[in-house]
Amino acid sequence: MKRSLHDIAIAVEARLIGENHADIQGVSSLVSASHHDLVFVEDEKHLDAALKSRAGAIIAGEFAASRDADRPLLISAHPKLAFARAAQLLRDEYPANENDGVHSTAIVHPLATLETGVQVRARAVIGEGARIKNGTRIDEGAVIGAGVTIGSDCEVYPNVTIYAGTNLGDRVIVHAGAVLGSDGFGYVRDRETGHYEKFPQVGRLVIEDDVEIGANSTIDRGATRDTIIGEGTKIDNLVQIGHNVSIGRHCLIVSQVGISGSVTVGDFAVLAGQVGVADHLTIGEGAVLGARAGVMSNVPAGGRWGGFPAEPAIDWKRGQAIVRRLVKRKKAARKDESEGTQE
Repeated sequence: MKRSLHDIAIAVEARLIGENHADIQGVSSLVSASHHDLVFVEDEKHLDAALKSRAGAIIAGEFAASRDADRPLLISAHPKLAFARAAQLLRDEYPANENDGVHSTAIVHPLATLETGVQVRARAVIGEGARIKNGTRIDEGAVIGAGVTIGSDCEVYPNVTIYAGTNLGDRVIVHAGAVLGSDGFGYVRDRETGHYEKFPQVGRLVIEDDVEIGANSTIDRGATRDTIIGEGTKIDNLVQIGHNVSIGRHCLIVSQVGISGSVTVGDFAVLAGQVGVADHLTIGEGAVLGARAGVMSNVPAGGRWGGFPAEPAIDWKRGQAIVRRLVKRKKAARKDESEGTQE
């Protein structure tokens, strides 16, 4: 979508230096930019490269304000954030066509409610009693279960499955192949027969406003209480979240994280790639778990933990340093012993 630099500057709260009516069509890297694209630099050392690129305009920090530039500059205290917001503003809207509304091959139950501006694409299925609010798009092959509520301006990408008992807030994005609200992994063993019998999974899955869920991620409904994903939380691809989990607001859950049942994650926590969290634990507000951390105990608010089993990052790093020194000493001793034998 084409926008003037004047409009972009207002939208991203940047100060515009230079021509203010030039049109920008998209965002790009420095290498692939065209004269219709917007780029950004966060560090002065990259400014010369940006000025040598073909970009039509540059978002940069205050360091660029005094430079003579042959193109417009948007000066921002946080260039990367301004660039991200500009990208949203310039994003191409989903193409309109004659099938806007409900596609002829979609199946919508007569007792489902679709508000104004809802789009249901080919082969999607909307179950009995489901309610989809205004401006939401349901893409090809998605299945929305009975009684599901989806808020306004959501995007549900192809082949998503949303089970009955799931509620989505406004502006939620669910990427292709995600499964929301399936039964959690809960069984009780009969000691006499040795058989496992299913524990009831009767809670809901509640996803609050502005959450994004990556492709092929799975989030279980609650067993006896709700599973909750807090406002603004972002979940990467291939993440598994178990039943009864409560994740706070504005958390980052990176790819291949596995969170066991009944875990509580505080607001603003970050779980890096392949973190595993055992059941019934608490991850405190603002905690950061390093990649591949295996969490077996509660993590305090603001804690930075890593390793397996996970411990405070500084202790884990010290332990790794000690192991390396021991290995070096052992290698040196073997070398000395070998040389002594040869003599």
